[in-house]
Amino acid sequence: MRDFPTSSDHALLLLGRLDGRLYNSPAADIWLARARLKGASVLSRFAGVPVSVTDLQDWICGRTPPPRHNEGLNDPLSVAALFHFALSVSDSHDPVARATLKVSRTLLDDRKEAALWAPEDLVRFGPAWRTAQMLLEAPYSAPSFLGIAQRLIDARGSLDTPVGEGHLVTTADGRQWRIDPRRFDVGWILACHLPGAMFAAGLSLRALPAFVELPRFLPDDASLLAEQIATMVAREANRGLAELGRLEAKLAQLPTDARVTRRSKAPLLMRLELAYPGLSKVAVAHLLGISHQGATKLIAQVERLTGRL
Repeated sequence: MRDFPTSSDHALLLLGRLDGRLYNSPAADIWLARARLKGASVLSRFAGVPVSVTDLQDWICGRTPPPRHNEGLNDPLSVAALFHFALSVSDSHDPVARATLKVSRTLLDDRKEAALWAPEDLVRFGPAWRTAQMLLEAPYSAPSFLGIAQRLIDARGSLDTPVGEGHLVTTADGRQWRIDPRRFDVGWILACHLPGAMFAAGLSLRALPAFVELPRFLPDDASLLAEQIATMVAREANRGLAELGRLEAKLAQLPTDARVTRRSKAPLLMRLELAYPGLSKVAVAHLLGISHQGATKLIAQVERLTGRL
């Protein structure tokens, strides 16, 4: 796909349009929920444990265990840990973002999943994740891609340090040397916090979780990196606008007779299905606080209303 121009003005224009649309859109919560999964999928490729949005949806909706949880002997980290770190960069100032995160964690609590499947990764990457957040989301002097780019380069330098001091090895003849300690890639950790950095710099009205696609190797030139970030922002904002338009069109097509009774939970389930397609009966029961039998009946009702028989 052809990239959009790297002009910062062009990127900011598209970003402003997306911000404005999300601020007033009835589908903003659905868009944010889907954007979280897309962002986590992008981060997983960046971190060397690639999983698709569908894989994550299957996990969240209760159809499968964590992706790759029974492989992973050579994985840089667990997908469960990465998903937890990705979701934890939620905009605490945005009530819509908080609400969608609460729904996601009602379906699948990423904190418990990470503690169960990847406790070592929480210990290994947690300090770097918190340091990156502190560095990248500190106040900016001016809203610009250049400021974010320079902050990313500086943060990379701060985080690109060995893990521990390495092992001291003694040979049979008494000589000693220290083996270089293992290092880990910090690129995905920095990318985790790019949406928060954009919000902190005043470039966006909320943290946009799909905006995490940094170059694999950050250049040392802040101006070049700023151009690459602007290209990513323009591309993702354009895609985000198209996705938001599709979601709004789908919402407009939902049958209105689902609201015949004020207590009906069918409208809510139809919205949730747009965010998390294929929710299991167990997930629906847990999320809506109803019995499994009630969930079965509600799913059947929604299928009739939407023509999915």
